[in-house]
Amino acid sequence: MKSLVQTVVVLTVVAAPVISFAQANSAVTTEQVRADLVQLEQAGYHVGDGDNANYPADIQAAEARVAAQNGGSSYGGVVSGTSASGAPAPVTGLRPVYFGQ
Repeated sequence: MKSLVQTVVVLTVVAAPVISFAQANSAVTTEQVRADLVQLEQAGYHVGDGDNANYPADIQAAEARVAAQNGGSSYGGVVSGTSASGAPAPVTGLRPVYFGQ
């Protein structure tokens, strides 16, 4: 009985990576990924330079430049504007139930 439990545990551990492997609809080769990285580097984005202060904006700007060179559209793009995440909602004359108590 003990060996049966061990066998089941070992098979589960071995099968887990196979089951959890993400399947893509289209296969992307290593060469395609490297070509995309080369295009991004030529557009001004450097992958391992250690400067992550402007990460989303930098890669989106580089993707937009690559898309402009290729004559197509890119994913995302440069987003302008601001966000008020975490800001309190404006009060329109209504008071909370426990105001002043």
